[in-house]
Amino acid sequence: MMPPTPVQQGRTDLSAYNNQWFNPGPRWKILLWHFTNAWLFNSYAPLPASLKVSLLRLFGAKVGQGVLIKPAVNIKYPWLLTIGDHVWIGEQVWIDNLTQVTIENNVCLSQGAMLLTGNHDYQRPTFDLRVLPIVLETGAWVGARATVCPGVRMHSHAVLAVGSVATRDLAPYTIYQGNPAVAVRQRTISA
Repeated sequence: MMPPTPVQQGRTDLSAYNNQWFNPGPRWKILLWHFTNAWLFNSYAPLPASLKVSLLRLFGAKVGQGVLIKPAVNIKYPWLLTIGDHVWIGEQVWIDNLTQVTIENNVCLSQGAMLLTGNHDYQRPTFDLRVLPIVLETGAWVGARATVCPGVRMHSHAVLAVGSVATRDLAPYTIYQGNPAVAVRQRTISA
């Protein structure tokens, strides 16, 4: 099946791309974090989670108690990150937080999960950068290799199944699956 013929045929012009408005922090801080992230977070060095939490706080993240951070985690800008109590961050999680990411209490990010706050406007010839915050409410679970897209709020105890992609808000106590993720059943937690 052929896609519909567009009314107006435009062209992308990446030479006109301009993201000078985007300023996530001072250059020295970004560079210092880049090396810290590469050597200590996004590596398999067996460092204690308490050291990683201390480093995140040193760089401006707000981090609660009992946070577990596994090896090979990639965090873009910790000063744009809030993590609640008893959060689990699995191996190879990528928090690409070009803007604020809020992870509330008892949230689990399984291996290889991605939180993406940035995207590009494909309808603009200049492919403009767009950034929107992400909020993972209490008890949410992002499955292995699942992706949460810019602007998504996972409400309390929502689940994004393995390999799924959340492009819209996820309702509380609901399990989502697929690309784009759709509700497949309710989440029941027994006492």
